[in-house]
Amino acid sequence: MNLELKSRRKEGVAEKENTKSETLTESLVEAIVSGEIAPGSKISEPELAKNYQVSRGPLREAIMRLEGLGLIERIPHVGARVITFSPEKLIELYSVREALEGMAARLAARHITAEELAGLEAVLSTHSNHIDEVEGASYFHQHGDFDFHYRIILASRNSKLISLLCDELYHLLRMYRYQSPRAQSRPVEALDEHKYILQAIRNRDEELAEMLMRRHISGSRTLIEQQILRD
Repeated sequence: MNLELKSRRKEGVAEKENTKSETLTESLVEAIVSGEIAPGSKISEPELAKNYQVSRGPLREAIMRLEGLGLIERIPHVGARVITFSPEKLIELYSVREALEGMAARLAARHITAEELAGLEAVLSTHSNHIDEVEGASYFHQHGDFDFHYRIILASRNSKLISLLCDELYHLLRMYRYQSPRAQSRPVEALDEHKYILQAIRNRDEELAEMLMRRHISGSRTLIEQQILRD
């Protein structure tokens, strides 16, 4: 009986530690994505443990998760640092997105439900209202269910695509969106392109949905390349 009680206590402690680590991971992701923890910053475990009032165990697990998401990299003789975007990394990221999100749009046109279509329409309506409020100065950058691309990826019903795009690449993209110059943003054009993509998906036109999504992301990549040339 004592052994069983000890086992349950250990399981309870492990579960609490895991919950702490997950919550901490989410907080650190948002801090890195928003730039609160700046690109290139060295990761100091004592400082983070103090700032977030957590023990080293959950913190180290959270840091490992951030490495898995590509937000932190370990450099020999230097240690763990927040990633910085090089021009090469950005072009690679958008090239991969173009191929994978094009496929996701094709599959979404095949599998999407009426409820998911309604959700996408609501997202675009929210984005449109935001652009009107700021007079076209910026797009409405939100994540998860408020992200047009994210919803389409989920509607693809392809678990591997969802894992690659929503876990491994998604926060990198969000980080770039938050911290990129406004000159690389084209909110009105992006909203129009999103509407055309949604129409193709609504019409179950798989080929057109894929083509429009690839063209949409290619346009963003071109803006980045132009900015690189100017710099």
